[in-house]
Amino acid sequence: MLYHLLYPLASEYKLFNVFKYLTFRSIYAMITALVLSFIVGPWVIRKLEGLQARQVIRTDGPESHLKKQGTPTMGGVLILVCTLVPTLLWADLKNVFVWLTLLIIVGYGVLGFVDDYKKVVEKNPKGLSPRQKMFWQVILGGAVGIFLYNLPGFSTELYLPFFKRVHPEMGLLFIPFVTVVIVGASNAVNLTDGLDGLAIGPVSINA
Repeated sequence: MLYHLLYPLASEYKLFNVFKYLTFRSIYAMITALVLSFIVGPWVIRKLEGLQARQVIRTDGPESHLKKQGTPTMGGVLILVCTLVPTLLWADLKNVFVWLTLLIIVGYGVLGFVDDYKKVVEKNPKGLSPRQKMFWQVILGGAVGIFLYNLPGFSTELYLPFFKRVHPEMGLLFIPFVTVVIVGASNAVNLTDGLDGLAIGPVSINA
């Protein structure tokens, strides 16, 4: 939004020329997310506690997990807000890949919300079944793959690290490949994160 509002002014005011740089907008998007989390975070936590949105722990798991009973859950709401707002403010909204990314984030976020809703409101510690989760994850990932495959001018060649001249054309295999990457990445983060938010360690190292 800010990119489209302020960058056109660069022809008259050179200061606004910085908005064309992705690094500039990325840095300020991160700052916006940080400030927003500080402002909105405590309010969201209080609201979730008021709604009794607390973690229900499965009794068939390790005993050490039982101490997490009652921990506030549905924190994904805060993550969604702190991702969507900075993106809408600082990203180039004419870029189709921005909207595809937001589609995946919102789609998987809704799936997580439904899972938490079943756990918190319906008191079902298992939430959505693994098959239900996988089904909708594959549907969303597949939809993105199909869209990209049919996007005019988009290459479905696979570029391999360390092999500059090797880039095989995937054709229709591109669709299941995209699906596996999206679903795999989502579940990898979920499994790594576990019960105690451990994903931040690998994320920090890889970032």
